[in-house]
Amino acid sequence: MLYRPLGRTGLNVSAISFGAWAIGGTWGDTDDTAAMAALHRALDRGVNFFDTADVYGDGHSERLLARLRQERSRDPFVVATKAGRRLNPHVAEGYRDLRPFIERSLQNLGTDTIELLQLHCPPTAVYTMPEVFGALDDLVKAGKLRHYGVSVERIDEAMAAIKFPGVQSVQIIFNLFRQRPAEVFLPAAQAAQVGVLARLPLSSGMLSGKFTRDSKFGADDHRGFNRQGEAFDKGETFSGVDYEQGLAAVEELRRLLPEGVSMAKLALRWILMNEAVSAAIPGGRTPAQVDENVSAADLAALPAPLMDALADLYRRRIAPQVHGLW
Repeated sequence: MLYRPLGRTGLNVSAISFGAWAIGGTWGDTDDTAAMAALHRALDRGVNFFDTADVYGDGHSERLLARLRQERSRDPFVVATKAGRRLNPHVAEGYRDLRPFIERSLQNLGTDTIELLQLHCPPTAVYTMPEVFGALDDLVKAGKLRHYGVSVERIDEAMAAIKFPGVQSVQIIFNLFRQRPAEVFLPAAQAAQVGVLARLPLSSGMLSGKFTRDSKFGADDHRGFNRQGEAFDKGETFSGVDYEQGLAAVEELRRLLPEGVSMAKLALRWILMNEAVSAAIPGGRTPAQVDENVSAADLAALPAPLMDALADLYRRRIAPQVHGLW
């Protein structure tokens, strides 16, 4: 496993880490036995950073990670969670006091201190409210949080966030279908020594290369019900790319794969080519998925001609759909 610093936190995190959205909910049926096996396999393979949120299965994935900590008490690892999306209504003013949600996450996680608390894609107005970040500073001083950061939808939100000195990390969608963060934000984050967590690294599974026009998604799977942003931001589902056009791009991408390299491995290794990224956080619902994800860290650097071809594919097929939206 490759390890990289997470900003100024002093933590070195596995470059391929574990995103726990899929084992919590809104990704179809969940299987706790398989999920726990996947979590254990991740630790066995050197993963030491797990990302979750209080809304993933209404705390279910947090509780699974608490169980992992009990079962693997001798293996140190970092759990990051998020707060804010349980606000009803979900408005900027609610972010002034997240303590009730943080206390619930502490209970779910079975701990006294959250190692990294992230604001969970708050309204843009939050980044004009210094009192929100002052309250988080107070929670760090009180020992409830060790560090805090943000998860964002938009690049302008990420740029605003890193101006607050207490923000240690930014989680942002960055993958082969969402390349814009590399233009301005990633260099700015690196200069500010802010950690970057690349979420949706496989574009909701589209970049696994396993979907077809006939693939079916359950009624409780956001890949079926949120394609036009019906439930939350459209960009969270297939990176905002039209499903049919995404499949067409994947077929062209398939022809660029080096021999013996799966599409998922290529997509993850492409993210790690940018040194500003602390970790990519793919989900893993089975040990086999974890194995494939983690093995991407073992691949050699992608050659320049391949990087150029991937950039060209993005420019032609994907950028017209998404580049200016987030």
